[in-house]
Amino acid sequence: MTSMLDQRAARVGAVLRDHVRRGRIPGGVVLVSDEDGVRVVAEGRLGLESGDAPIAPDSIMRVASVTKLATAVAALQLVDDGMLSLGSSVDRWLPELRSAAVARTPTSPVDDVTPLARAITVEDLLTSRAGWGFASDFRLPAVEALFDVQTDGRFPHAYPDAETWLRRLATVPLVAQPGEKWTYDTSLTVLGVLVERVTGQRLGERLAERIFEPLGMKDTSFVLRPTDGERFARLYRVAEDELVEADDRAVWLTAPRLELGNGGLLGTVTDWWRFGTMLLDGGHGPRGRILSEALVRRMLTDQIDEEQRADARVFLDGQGWGYGGSIDVADVEPWTVPGRFGWVGGTGTSVHLVPSSRTMTILMTQVMASGPGLTDVYRDVWTAAA
Repeated sequence: MTSMLDQRAARVGAVLRDHVRRGRIPGGVVLVSDEDGVRVVAEGRLGLESGDAPIAPDSIMRVASVTKLATAVAALQLVDDGMLSLGSSVDRWLPELRSAAVARTPTSPVDDVTPLARAITVEDLLTSRAGWGFASDFRLPAVEALFDVQTDGRFPHAYPDAETWLRRLATVPLVAQPGEKWTYDTSLTVLGVLVERVTGQRLGERLAERIFEPLGMKDTSFVLRPTDGERFARLYRVAEDELVEADDRAVWLTAPRLELGNGGLLGTVTDWWRFGTMLLDGGHGPRGRILSEALVRRMLTDQIDEEQRADARVFLDGQGWGYGGSIDVADVEPWTVPGRFGWVGGTGTSVHLVPSSRTMTILMTQVMASGPGLTDVYRDVWTAAA
């Protein structure tokens, strides 16, 4: 008799084969796990070129916004170490943002602003309530202005250095006062810069030293090793119902000027399973503690209220938000379980774990989403893995 885990893997494999057969993705790899073990299913190829290798469990992918989970842990480690507190104002380390102002109303033009009611805190950044970010209504003037600064995180090499980026961000009004509204993406970019300023290290260096190396995440980095080119998937976008290659893989051989805390890491399903296992184990890794159990609990607990969830419906679809990732608050879809934590990447990736059942589902494809909503690949894979 097959186990529940084997049944999950078989269902996922059938779904992946169907999406590859229909040409929706060149290939995909999914890891499912529970207390009985781990299964990895891979279908298709790394790209559409004739010489592209079959996709495999060790294929390297752009994880995009899944990066947010690691950035949140890096910031929380600084709280554990006494270098920050959740209530710390970020002004001390990010002086470029001291001149920031807030749109007088959400629909106010960008030159109709009011001062900050209070300073932005570390917890504001972790919970995506700093005031900068994308709201459900992209037409708001402060959101429209942000598009010129918070450009597509799937292309990190297009960003300037951190100092230049922060100065540009400070010219864009916040869409809401700190703590009042959940908005997407920008808070975690700022959080990544904060980690650099507090530690005096590049974000990638800090993540490697304190998270990736201790957990054995040997293929997760902001830079592709030259020897790993044959394992690196191509990235595609959908154009008139066809898949078109979206970036030059060679740019990943060099570090971006700004290592994005909101997106920009490369990695494998196995690496991110190690990361998720650490969270399920209350912050413990194979070589010792990564994060305190108390902060893991806070990270995996919904930190936003019902009004903020409703206002962020385009991105959260009724979910809550912990530190750096979403939290399921209701059983409304086949795959949702109250307490399920994780996030998705706009390159077709996702990492989710359910503490109550110690289960995990990790998906990696490399077809860009065209908007903030869930694609059929997500829905089908998550349903099959539930």
